[in-house]
Amino acid sequence: MPLMIRRALRPGLQTSSQRLQQRFFAQSAVVSTLQGKIKALAEKKAPQLQALRKEHADKSLGETTVGMAIGGMRGIKCLVSETSLLDPMEGIRYRGRTLEECMEQLPKAPGSKIGLPEAAFWLLLTDEIPTDADMKAFQEELHKRSSLPDSVLKTIDGLPKDTHPMTQLSIGLLALQPQSHFGKAYRSGSLKKTDYWTYTLEDALDLNAKIPILAARIFRNVFFDGKHIPSDTSLDWAGNYAHMLGVNDSDSFKDVTRLYLMLHADHEAGNVSAHTTHLVGSALSDPYYAYAAGVCGLAGPLHGLANQECLRWLKATRATLGDQEPTVELLTQFAKDTLASGKVIPGFGHGVLRQSDPRYMIQRQFAQENFPDDPLFKLANVCFQAIPPVLQATGKVKNPWPNVDALSGTCMQRYGLDQEDYYTVVFAVSRALGCTSNLVWSRMMGLPIERPKSVTLDWLSEHVK
Repeated sequence: MPLMIRRALRPGLQTSSQRLQQRFFAQSAVVSTLQGKIKALAEKKAPQLQALRKEHADKSLGETTVGMAIGGMRGIKCLVSETSLLDPMEGIRYRGRTLEECMEQLPKAPGSKIGLPEAAFWLLLTDEIPTDADMKAFQEELHKRSSLPDSVLKTIDGLPKDTHPMTQLSIGLLALQPQSHFGKAYRSGSLKKTDYWTYTLEDALDLNAKIPILAARIFRNVFFDGKHIPSDTSLDWAGNYAHMLGVNDSDSFKDVTRLYLMLHADHEAGNVSAHTTHLVGSALSDPYYAYAAGVCGLAGPLHGLANQECLRWLKATRATLGDQEPTVELLTQFAKDTLASGKVIPGFGHGVLRQSDPRYMIQRQFAQENFPDDPLFKLANVCFQAIPPVLQATGKVKNPWPNVDALSGTCMQRYGLDQEDYYTVVFAVSRALGCTSNLVWSRMMGLPIERPKSVTLDWLSEHVK
C-alpha cells in the first residue's frame, strides 16, 4: 500500500498529526466528515494503486510517436487524475458520472434545477453525492472561510483599472499565499508526508471559499468604480458569487452562474490550467502558488479566452448579416465563405471530443428553456445546424461539433454580464474546484515531482532513421 495512504489510515497515528493540525487550523465537524470520506476512498483505492506500482509499472500504455512529441504531447497517456475522465463520445465524467447525471443527482438551491458546483467539489473529493445536510454544512463552512485579509484587499484595490482581470486574479491568489496552511506547516519542519494531503485540503477549502469574493471584487473595481456588493451568506456558494457581481439580481442569473461553474469545474488533468496546477504542485508548491500558475495558463487565447472569442465572433456575424434573419442556408454559405477566406470559426471542434460537447448541449437546453428568442442564441442555434456539415465536408476536421465555448458567452451576456474581458475569471472560479481537488489526491497518493524527458530535433532525426 502506498506510504501516504497506508500511514494516513493507521488509527494509532493521531497524536502528532493532531497536535500539528491544532497549531495551524481548527477543524470543524463538516471538514472532519469530508476528511473521513476522502480517507475511506483512499483506503478503497490503495490496493489498486499498490498493484499498479509494484506489479505493472513496466507495462506499456501505448506508443509515443514523433508527432506526439512535437504536437503538444496530444494523446500521450502519462498523467493520473482521479477526479474526472474525458470520454471522446460521452464527454467529461466527474468520478464516473456524466454531466447529465451530475445535473440530476447533485443537491440544488431552493427552486433551482441546477446541480450546485460546490456539490460537484464534494463529489470530486469523495466520489460521493453529498446529502442536503452535508451541503448545508459545507456551504456554511465555505462562507466562514471566505473573508479576504486587509493586505489582499489593499493589493487588489491598488491595481490600475486597466490591468487585465486575469492578471489581477493571479496577483490576488499570490497575495493570499502567506495564508497557506501547507506552506506554514512545511516551513515548520514538522510536517510529515502522510499529512501533506490534509493541509492541501485545508488550502483547497480556503482557496475555493475566497476566490468568488476575490473575483467579484476585481469585477466591481474594474467595471463599477469599486462599488462593492456585500456577500450574502444566506445564499449558496455560486449564487452568492452571482449576487456579488451585481449585474442581475434574478434567480435565472444565479442559475446560469451555477450552471457555468458546475460544467467547467473539471476536465481531466491534461488541459493547460489543470496540468500546470498539477506540475507546480508536484514540486510541493502550495495550492496558492500552484493554482496561480494554472490561472496564468488559463489566461491564454488557446485555453480560457475561447469563450469570449466565440461571443465576439457571433456578434460580428450578426452585424455582418444585418437585418437578414439567420437561416441554415444563409449560415452555411457564410461558413463556407469564412473558411475560403482563410479564417477560422471559433467554438467548433475539440482536441478529444468526437461528438457535440455535453456542456454545450446542457447550456443549449437551459437557453431554450429560459431565453429561446434571444437574438444571439437564435443565431448560435442556427450555427449549430449549419456549421458542422460545412466543417465535415472539408475532410480536415476530426470533430466538427460545437464545444462549450460556442454558447457560454451568449448565456452570460443575456443576463447583463457582457464584460468579455472578465469571462475567463468566471472560468477560473469554476476550474479551481477541479484543480485543487486534484492537488489533494496527488498528495494523498504520494505522486512524485513531474519530470518528463525532453529531446532535441537532432535526437528525433537520429531515432527515426
